[in-house]
Amino acid sequence: MIIKTFELEKIKNSKKNLFLFYGENEGFKNEIINNIFLSSFNGRIERFEEYEVLNNLEDFLSTLINKSFFEDTRLILISRTGEKIIKLINEIVDRNIDDVKIIINAGVLDKRSKLRTEFEKNKNLVCVPFYKDDNRSLNQIANNFFKKKQIPISQEIINLIIERSSGDRINLNNELNKISLFLVNNEKITIDNIMKLTNLAENYSISELADNCLSKNVKKINKIFNENIFSVEDCILIVRTLLIKSKRLLELKKIYNSNNNIEEIIRNYKPPIFWKDKEIVKNQISKWNLEETENLVYKISDLEMDVKKNYYNSLNIVSDFVLNTAK
Repeated sequence: MIIKTFELEKIKNSKKNLFLFYGENEGFKNEIINNIFLSSFNGRIERFEEYEVLNNLEDFLSTLINKSFFEDTRLILISRTGEKIIKLINEIVDRNIDDVKIIINAGVLDKRSKLRTEFEKNKNLVCVPFYKDDNRSLNQIANNFFKKKQIPISQEIINLIIERSSGDRINLNNELNKISLFLVNNEKITIDNIMKLTNLAENYSISELADNCLSKNVKKINKIFNENIFSVEDCILIVRTLLIKSKRLLELKKIYNSNNNIEEIIRNYKPPIFWKDKEIVKNQISKWNLEETENLVYKISDLEMDVKKNYYNSLNIVSDFVLNTAK
């Protein structure tokens, strides 16, 4: 059964216990999971990666079946999933396990996906697609934020905030959180305030570092590290810039696999690739295959978690990752 993201009440009121959230909009997924599931859940919450479940499938199923009478209700979140997780879904359906909520978080699934098809056609399962945000949806998020704060705002400021978020909902929410703190002691905000408060989504040296990492240009990377003194605070921005650019590369590689006309792909890509970046993007497409690019996106997501856990050593972690990726 398919439920669209704008049908939030249907998701909230659903009595189903198996949900598939798929698509690239991780920020929107996190909002739905936090606001609809986690905020009102009083039981036990467990988080797994797909490989953890599949490597111990029988043990995992056993914990679902042999539930103690006194055990709390459970909400299980399984992330980074692909087609293989359908083994678990089939087992749960066949064994009629219905006293635990399970959310399967997958990436982009095409129409031929067996996992997606199973959730779409089975009326006892819920499938929710999460598509990439466009400027209209990001604009609405920003406008709603300022309306709630009762702060008059110009469209020029809204556009600047969205531009500095690089079209990413997670980045946008981070920038709005900074603005929220500023508004604690201020009744209005100007474009100059925004310029000082928000990060450029692509600081030049950081953007250049990310581009040369994806171009596997170790010599240039070493030069950038030698010429710039990056701080610990820069590490998250480096990781986020690298993630944004690697996701773009993944999209381009998927298109390239079905259409080898690289000029046409770059010319028609949205949001547009600036003329000065076209050659380096071509270079990146030639240096990576599709599987390598998919794995890279996962690795950068892991890197972000590692950086947050090891804040004071994050600069070494990030620089090692960038250099090893480029080799």
